[in-house]
Amino acid sequence: MRASDFLNTLGADTHLIQGLETPAAIIAGLRYTGVRNIRDDASRDTSKIAKLCAIHRATGARVDELPIVDSDPNNIADTQAEYEQLAACGAMLAAEGPNEPNNFNFSYKGKTCSIHGSFLPCAQYMAAEYAMVKGDPKLAGMQVWDQTEPGAEPDNTGLQFLTVPSGQGTIEPAGTVFADVANLHNYVMGNGQKTIADNQAWNAESTAGGPWDGLVGEYCNTTWKGYAATPIASCTMPKVTTETGWPSTSITQDQQGKLITNVYLSAAKLGWQNTFVYLLFDEPQAGNAGWGFFSQSDGTANLKPKLLGSYTHNMTTILSDTSWKFTPGTVNYSVANEPNTVHDLLMEKSDGTYELIVWGDQVPPKSANVIVNLGSSYPTVKVYDITSGTTPARTLSNATSVPLTVTDHALIVEFRSRLLQRKSITGRKTRERNNRSDDRAKM
Repeated sequence: MRASDFLNTLGADTHLIQGLETPAAIIAGLRYTGVRNIRDDASRDTSKIAKLCAIHRATGARVDELPIVDSDPNNIADTQAEYEQLAACGAMLAAEGPNEPNNFNFSYKGKTCSIHGSFLPCAQYMAAEYAMVKGDPKLAGMQVWDQTEPGAEPDNTGLQFLTVPSGQGTIEPAGTVFADVANLHNYVMGNGQKTIADNQAWNAESTAGGPWDGLVGEYCNTTWKGYAATPIASCTMPKVTTETGWPSTSITQDQQGKLITNVYLSAAKLGWQNTFVYLLFDEPQAGNAGWGFFSQSDGTANLKPKLLGSYTHNMTTILSDTSWKFTPGTVNYSVANEPNTVHDLLMEKSDGTYELIVWGDQVPPKSANVIVNLGSSYPTVKVYDITSGTTPARTLSNATSVPLTVTDHALIVEFRSRLLQRKSITGRKTRERNNRSDDRAKM
């Protein structure tokens, strides 16, 4: 995939609307980490939405903002106004549905959505939000991301489907459309897990069974309450993660940094459109100690990155690219002796540089010795370790293969073809000749 496309998948949750962070801190955090999207709460306060627009102008980051859900009968219209303001400044990423109605009940048209009663008001709200977005020319082309935790529905409303199919016995009729994209909070921490296991990140992003609120139970197989959902074999809908993470209060900062960067990579490899990590900042004052890329912010740009922030910074700096207007090439590479706890993903930058990421998702002291066969000889091959900085840990000359010892984090193998290097040298020499000609003309 294009390196820029991968970087565009990276997101983090923020709490600017709640008043826990400032634009200055968020801007500094995004610039340092290279994360390109944020997710924040809903608001009727246009001045707060204007702050999100300011963050977008300063960083290019786009915003996934939650809809307004309360007892006000104008909540859909107010959500529309909120989204139109974000879209007008170019900051809007997508229109997301309600956040975890199983944990945060809300009312729609005088009826409460609750796991202790019915999810029908949730379903009706989601269908109304979808119709509102698709019918608004100011929101043209905007994706609608589903509400989270649809599998918690206590009655068979049909929320386990993006579009309700026929013959499922759902309360909402066949053909009802809720969303374009499935939306999950498949926390890599899992439910009740105390320690990291092999393939912790990979399994949380896959359809593997386990302690994750993943595709199975929400959209695939059957719901948590036993209602029929899409069979796993055909459960290939577009999907995003709007919350995932593991706080550094129960694992070390080093483990957190390695695990979450593995989550970003695993999600991209397995086809997740966007992945938001909870949170950008530690928020001990709100009961969110340890979750962030940074220690608690004082509201200024003077931030203290944790190892999660540093490792993400290193990864995005090495992969840094902004252009997507090219067709990625191909490399006939292979990874010999690759166990199922080691994964790889090939990226390309717009200048023709290839970045082959090989990451281990295993618990030390386990490690794997693998050989990356590049399929051709490359004049210069650089190997980076995202835990040690942004300069190469090794540089090889005229290499056809690269031996790697992979443990629990990502290594990046960088190379360019001879043809591209010759073009670069030719271009540089041409510029030098032109510059000399210009100098003589000035004399």
